[in-house]
Amino acid sequence: MDQSEIFNAAAGETHLDQPAPFYERVKSMIKTNIHSGAWPVNYRVPSESELVSQFGYSRMTINRALRELTAEGLLVRMQGVGTFVAEVRGQSALLEINNIADEIASRGHRHHARVLELTQLHADAQQSLAFNLPKGSRLFHSLICHYENGVPVMLEDRLVNALIVPDYLQQDFTRITPNAYLSSIAPIVEGEHIIEAVNVPRSECVYLEIDEHTPCLQVNRRTWTGRQDKKIVTSVRLVYPGSRYRLEGSMRK
Repeated sequence: MDQSEIFNAAAGETHLDQPAPFYERVKSMIKTNIHSGAWPVNYRVPSESELVSQFGYSRMTINRALRELTAEGLLVRMQGVGTFVAEVRGQSALLEINNIADEIASRGHRHHARVLELTQLHADAQQSLAFNLPKGSRLFHSLICHYENGVPVMLEDRLVNALIVPDYLQQDFTRITPNAYLSSIAPIVEGEHIIEAVNVPRSECVYLEIDEHTPCLQVNRRTWTGRQDKKIVTSVRLVYPGSRYRLEGSMRK
C-alpha cells in the first residue's frame, strides 16, 4: 500500500455528513504510519512542502497537524533539520495502581522484567515504622527492572509484609509482576502516593541505562489490605527515567 492509499484509508469519514477536518485527516495518516511501523522511531517525516504536494492540503493545514502531533509527543521537530518520529514515551495513571505489564501491552509493545534481587530481611527502625510492625519483623525485598520493547522504563524497589504474603519469594517475577501477584493475594483497599523528581544513585543508573544527571520521577507508594483489620501489605519505590515515561492524572467534579 503506497502513501496515498494509507492516507485515504486513515482519513475515512466517520459520518457522511460530518467529514473529519483536513488537519485531522493528516494526523490520522501519520499516526497510522507510526503505529503500523511503516515510520519507525527517528524516521524523518516528509517536509511540509512534500506533504502539501502529496495530499493537496494547504501548508497551514499540514503545519497544524504536525504541531499537534508534536504536542502529543508522537513527533519531534528540529529547527533547520526536520521532523522525526519520537521515541515511545510510556505513561501511567497518576493516582491509580496499575500493572505495568498491562500498560505496556495496551500500547501494543512488549514487556519483560529482570529480577535483580529477591530476598528476606528483618525490618530496621524506619521500615518497622513504615509497616507499623515491631522492629526485626520479617519483610521480603525485591528489586526488579521493567522493560518496554527492550528499553528500561521503570525500576521497582519493593518491600512486602511477609505475614500477609508468605510465598512472595517463591514467585517467578519474570512471568508475573509483583503488582499482579499481590493484587490476587491481598486486594488493595487503600493506598498513598508521594511523587518527586530525583537523580538516582549510580548503581540504579546502570540498571536503567541512563547517565547520573538524568532526571527521574520517583513514586513512593504504600498500600493496605483487609476491610475490617487493615494492614500495610507493601511499600514500593518506583523510579521512571523522565525522558521515557510520564505520569498522568485527571480531576472531575
